[in-house]
Amino acid sequence: MTLQISRRMMLAGLFSSAALPAARPALADGPLDSLRPRHRPEGLMERIENGGYPTINMLLERNKISGHSAFALASLEDGHILEGHEAHQPLPPASVAKTLTTLYALDTLGPDYRFTTRLLGTGPLEGGKLMGDLILAGGGDPDFDTDNLGDLAGGLKAAGVTEVTGNFYYYGHSLPEARLIDIEQPPHVAYNPGISGLNLNYNRVHFEWKKVAGKWALTMDARAGKYRPDVAIASMTLADRAGPVFTYADRNDRDEWSVAESALGSRDGARWLPVRRPAAYTAEVFQTLARSYGIVLDTPKEMRDLPADAFQLASYQSRPLHAVIKAMLYYSTNLTAEIIGLTASVARGVAPGSLRDSAQAMSQWAQQQYGLKEVSMVDHSGLEDDSRISTADLVKMLASRQAQDSLRPLLKDINLRKGGKVIDANRPMSVHAKTGTLNFVSGLAGYVVGPDGTDMAFAILSGDVEIRKTLPMEQRERPPGGRTWLARARNLQQDLIERWGGVYGTG
Repeated sequence: MTLQISRRMMLAGLFSSAALPAARPALADGPLDSLRPRHRPEGLMERIENGGYPTINMLLERNKISGHSAFALASLEDGHILEGHEAHQPLPPASVAKTLTTLYALDTLGPDYRFTTRLLGTGPLEGGKLMGDLILAGGGDPDFDTDNLGDLAGGLKAAGVTEVTGNFYYYGHSLPEARLIDIEQPPHVAYNPGISGLNLNYNRVHFEWKKVAGKWALTMDARAGKYRPDVAIASMTLADRAGPVFTYADRNDRDEWSVAESALGSRDGARWLPVRRPAAYTAEVFQTLARSYGIVLDTPKEMRDLPADAFQLASYQSRPLHAVIKAMLYYSTNLTAEIIGLTASVARGVAPGSLRDSAQAMSQWAQQQYGLKEVSMVDHSGLEDDSRISTADLVKMLASRQAQDSLRPLLKDINLRKGGKVIDANRPMSVHAKTGTLNFVSGLAGYVVGPDGTDMAFAILSGDVEIRKTLPMEQRERPPGGRTWLARARNLQQDLIERWGGVYGTG
């Protein structure tokens, strides 16, 4: 529907929050350093009036999003700031943070960097016997799965090893270890796993329930395409209770889960659960896979430091970093973001003791690299809502030559939608961006090309931190009002992009 508005209404709404330097401290309080002060494109007001485009205030009023909503838009052709609202207001970026992490990792490690997982030996190899210890040493690979681990076991056999006389060790300390990313998430969500230098299946375990002879049979396994070995380091018991659905206990060096029988329903089912001890989990699964090749290993033991005389028996290399990141941005994998961020910090000599230490180093890098002012990250994935960045900073970063060259080609193609339907199958505008979603937090940042080819960088963040603070743990997976709030935030994003394409992209 076309909105009929007067020139006076349009001018008042447009310039109240987005166009006059004296209006308010958003983008209106000056240029973004390397970007130029905003200007009024030729014929702007005529396009606004003839197209009937709503003002920024109208869009904000229409969508009625609680908390703060901020955005910034810049022309990539001439570096001018086109529009902004509360753009210097730091907000949680959610997974939009992965754009910053991407640039940090690519700048530090390079697009062709590969993660390496190794099998090391101590002592000589005599007649198929390794006369010493075997060490499974992680290099941080976030995509490493059970099939890859099976290939590594096959590599050990190909190296001529049929027996190990010493101990079997695992090493995950190439990166700082953590039991989880964000302590404020529900314990059972698979997107909040443990972190280690030795990871498997995105540090998730597959929980399955089936009715067998009228009773529930529960299994926990490390399945991938070719293999599905059962695991003991993560276990599940059935509980006769109304709620909660899951409980978790860190007990006896194991992940001990229970599930409410009433929550299983009447049908067989399955879901992934997070693994809190990824290095030990990987070692247990390798022990099983090695046995399938006839190599019997002792119970895995943790190793804190690699021996200097260890030699390589077999190895597995990941895909190049640019391919790992492209998948991370598409699927928004939190584990991958944390791993590549930590790996970059270690490569820079930071020696982080925690995710927060590493994220702080990344924030300092961004301040130096791009001149950002309102960035303070506490992780690399955006899962924690204590992270902050402004849309002004995001647009400044996106407008950089480095971001346009290395980040932009990796971003996902975003469809514009209205009422659940894609707008205009002929695609008069193209949008490549990163989404971000937490409860009562939503973001979208990237690049939009208008119908006339005008190339722009944008960032939109909405967040109601006060509501998030009041949510009890049992409501944090599906909070009351969360879906409605998110729908409004996403609708604002679509409205803004549609407006920008018409107002600034049809010159």
